[in-house]
Amino acid sequence: METISVDFGKPTGKEIKPLHGINNSPVALHEPLPELKQAGIPFVRLHDTGGAYGANRFVDIPNIFPDFDADETDPKSYLFEFTDAYFKQLIASGMKIFYRLGVTIENEFRIHAYRIDPPKDPAKWARICEHIVRHYNEGWANGFHFDIEYWEIWNEPENPPMWTGTREQYFELYRVTANHLKKCFPTIKVGGYASCGFYAVNRPNRSDFYKGFLTWYDEFLKFVNAKDTKCPLDFYSWHLYTNDPNEIMIHANYVQEKLEAYGMQNTENIFDEWNYMSPHIDTRWDDMKEAPGAAFVAAAFTLMQKGCIDKAMYYDALPTRAYCGLYYFPHQNVTKTYHSFLAYNELFKLKNEVESSANSTKQIYVCAAADSHTEAVLAINNNPEACGIDWDIKNQHGKAAALIINQHNVFQPIPFDKNFEMPAYSVLLIKYSDKRQVFATTQKDTSQHSFNGIDENKK
Repeated sequence: METISVDFGKPTGKEIKPLHGINNSPVALHEPLPELKQAGIPFVRLHDTGGAYGANRFVDIPNIFPDFDADETDPKSYLFEFTDAYFKQLIASGMKIFYRLGVTIENEFRIHAYRIDPPKDPAKWARICEHIVRHYNEGWANGFHFDIEYWEIWNEPENPPMWTGTREQYFELYRVTANHLKKCFPTIKVGGYASCGFYAVNRPNRSDFYKGFLTWYDEFLKFVNAKDTKCPLDFYSWHLYTNDPNEIMIHANYVQEKLEAYGMQNTENIFDEWNYMSPHIDTRWDDMKEAPGAAFVAAAFTLMQKGCIDKAMYYDALPTRAYCGLYYFPHQNVTKTYHSFLAYNELFKLKNEVESSANSTKQIYVCAAADSHTEAVLAINNNPEACGIDWDIKNQHGKAAALIINQHNVFQPIPFDKNFEMPAYSVLLIKYSDKRQVFATTQKDTSQHSFNGIDENKK
């Protein structure tokens, strides 16, 4: 018997973190996305936006500034229109933008690399980035005041489909751009470099290619701290694709320990590409959307909340992309995995984490939160078989109302008591409240995937 313990009378002193960010979204341009607003998605990172080459319209520097030889101070040199329309949609959906300054991955780079060469003039590239910030934060060129805080300089420069240059060329691009942007805009946050990740830390027999990622990280931290090349690093971003939520924390701790070893305790640890990689190759892209993916994602949220990661952005929420775990395609109903985001947002809204633990030899996870009116528990069984639980929940108020995701249902209401057994690959959200209705209905009809309302007085 596994034990889940929660004590609503013991706040941890930590706020629930914005870990349910995403990369990209459906591209509707003029319409907000009520299902993402309902899930309270805090951040949307914009990398690979719209498809290959940024759909030749969105976000990427060559899409916004197509002629590198043009005058970067002239508004006529920029094509903001499609990115503007997309950003209006994202802002209307309640999300903050996390802007990746760079280009989309070119998976067919061996045939021809179009945009992944180092900019021929790093200083000019930095000035182009400056004017993009001015457009979206200061209203330049008929722009906006979106107050975008996070600006990421490139993505995965260790990865050949992303960067044809050397490590030293990327470091110089980062130095020039980070220093210029912080000089122009002291209150924004700049960082990078959206690392491929640290698979060689715990996976044996990795190739020299993967081991090289570790070298990149060490050399980068030396570079940004060295007297002659010192430059700001407000956040360090990195990636991981795995089927083990515990591996996320192995890599997160590695990132954090290195930052602290270089005296960078105030640099944010941002995990801005991640997803469930099922070991079943034939069903991988389906598993991402179904109960195994939902359980993995919810488990990851609980671990990240209790660990050193400051923010996270799941890859991906563009329905046409294989990595999209939040929508079915083509009808675009939301998935079981989407409902794990919805469940975590119930904790996020309550803000205050309380003590919780899972005394388990299996993959059983828990996190809990409370405010002055409502208490919530997020519990996960990330196993292919059902699991009996000894529920030890203290200082709760009101009668429990519960929703569950498992193999056959998407957030169905269920009766909950101390004898409740967790089904295989299940995510359970329990709420106690002095309010009449403890779960709200969705703002968008998503058929069988809607977030079912429960009136606790009828339970």
